[in-house]
Amino acid sequence: MKTIESLLQSCLYFATSNLSRNLMRLAEEEFSITGLSPSHAFILMTVNERPGIAPSELAEMLHLAPSTVTRFIDTLEYKGLLSRQFLGKTSQIFATESGLMLQTHLKSAWEKLYQRLSDILGQEFSEQLMHLINEANQKLAA
Repeated sequence: MKTIESLLQSCLYFATSNLSRNLMRLAEEEFSITGLSPSHAFILMTVNERPGIAPSELAEMLHLAPSTVTRFIDTLEYKGLLSRQFLGKTSQIFATESGLMLQTHLKSAWEKLYQRLSDILGQEFSEQLMHLINEANQKLAA
């Protein structure tokens, strides 16, 4: 009979949850220079690159629930980094001047996170792992 330790070590759910927590910790450390969580930072970076993007498109691109994207936009709007413009029933999201000014710091944090992960895991292994995770996500989402 397997011990609980060996069961946990052979569980894909447990392994990926643990990996996610470790990645989140590293991402939060790198993005701390921006004053934003990594999730908020990726929303702002995307809006900076695609002014006028619809919340639904953001949700699709970032693989997040629309309600989650709405909450992130609300927070970034409250912080004065994003604004919404309404066209009938639809809205478009734009970065404010303050949001645009953060883009250099956001990109720097992203690059530092990539480099840190490459240093820890090795660049080739990081790229292979990313490919495998993306492939697994596509299969699980189907």
